[in-house]
Amino acid sequence: MTPKANQELARDAGKRIHRFHGGLHLRHNKKISCELAVERPPLPELMVVPLFQHAGDVASPLVSAGDTVLKGQAIGQCEPCAAVHSPVSGVVERIEDRPMTHPTGQTGPCVIIRPDGREHWTELKPIGDWRTASADSLIAQLQECGLAGLGGAVFPTHAKARDGRERNIYTLILNGVECEPYISCDEMLMREQPDKIILGARILRRALGARRVVIAIEDQMGSVERALTGAAACTDCENISVIKVPMIYPEGSERQLIQVLTGLEVPAGGRPSDLGMVCQNVATAAAVADAVVEGKPLIERYITVTGNGISKPRNFRALLGTSFSHLVEACGGYTEDVERLVVGGPMMGYPVTTDDTPVVKRSNCVLALTHQDVAEPQPEMPCIRCGECARVCPAILLPQQLHLQIRNGLWDQAQAHGLSACIECGCCDFVCPSHIPLVEWFRYGKSEQLRLAQESEASDRARRRFEKREARLLRVKQERAEKMARRKKMLRDKSAQQARIRASIDRAKNKNETRPASGEADDA
Repeated sequence: MTPKANQELARDAGKRIHRFHGGLHLRHNKKISCELAVERPPLPELMVVPLFQHAGDVASPLVSAGDTVLKGQAIGQCEPCAAVHSPVSGVVERIEDRPMTHPTGQTGPCVIIRPDGREHWTELKPIGDWRTASADSLIAQLQECGLAGLGGAVFPTHAKARDGRERNIYTLILNGVECEPYISCDEMLMREQPDKIILGARILRRALGARRVVIAIEDQMGSVERALTGAAACTDCENISVIKVPMIYPEGSERQLIQVLTGLEVPAGGRPSDLGMVCQNVATAAAVADAVVEGKPLIERYITVTGNGISKPRNFRALLGTSFSHLVEACGGYTEDVERLVVGGPMMGYPVTTDDTPVVKRSNCVLALTHQDVAEPQPEMPCIRCGECARVCPAILLPQQLHLQIRNGLWDQAQAHGLSACIECGCCDFVCPSHIPLVEWFRYGKSEQLRLAQESEASDRARRRFEKREARLLRVKQERAEKMARRKKMLRDKSAQQARIRASIDRAKNKNETRPASGEADDA
């Protein structure tokens, strides 16, 4: 498809609502966490700030044990990824490896800060007039302030903005669709801070060079629609539309949302910018406004603490580095029958073994489940090839076929059938009558593919090093042979020259010997 055609499609995004393949109609449980206003919890005694909070590499620490830090001060740097900042003023006690808030449960470097309670800010450097600022300066500000996608992927915002600008995108989509049954942090943000979201949308639109903004929300968010529409009624808010979409899981996924708004699929291995669009979360837009207008880095976020295992579910505006246990305590603690703690929603979330886990940029929900909420483990039975998993798969894959290929180690076939396109939404798990943990198999398959790719790359690097070594040794051998040949030739030439000299001398001697003496000639 040509760039001009993409521009036309992006221009019409949201004017007609489409459907994506599959999906589920799930019962939502958002109301229990939306009854109370959003507040900041009390300041914790200790903050654990992981240096790995974004897509990409781990940030390098900029502080050491014993250093005094200010609120908003950069404590980790990662080029070209996002920076990490201190959420409080205080003293760095140590930097050590701790379990990070990550599905793998892996450990990583964390900066342990003891707050001093004074909340002294570092010097902030806002952009004076963002309306006249260059796009490059706006994008650089997003990087300096450590912004990353707050919808869950935590892809650095500045990198996404730069890509969109380079590709001359037309439409900026703000994703306010929370399709997970329990998560309501974005809904509360849109209710309480619509002006900030609209301001962030305008700033992002300038940074991207976009012409239009579409804010997508679920069709049951009536109060959110009124709040955002009212905030977007300002004179400088032209071409900003609030679009309601049907409540179907996993419509909040970037690719599925774009398909609903345009009827098009993002190309396999491609990006929304290939279609003339960039998608950002509404919370990211609010963080953009803070970063550009006030110069504040990303050090806090809205987070839902909910579930039947929580005494008083609610949403918080929590500092990054706050432990889940501290948030649960601020909600009145656990109920007696709590059984499992999950980060994220029940569909795409992952369990954690300890509530000492800290809030990070990707943390949108802490879900405490009771015994009644957690289904009893069922024995995995053979696949009966019913096709239900393929019917609900939003990525239009064949999960039963992928499962068979992964179990048998047919990695090339699994890749050819689109394993990398799986968004791990859990729809196939939800409907499988054989209780096959398909998402676990797909995660395993992806990790194995990554491992094999890394091994292949390591093997290629070793082969290239061996080939370079062999070429170098051959070159040295050839150079030595050439040097030896030149020396032998020089010796041969020298010997030949000496032989010629000796021959000349011998000829001269012979000539002198055969010449008659002068006395003998006179006698004659």
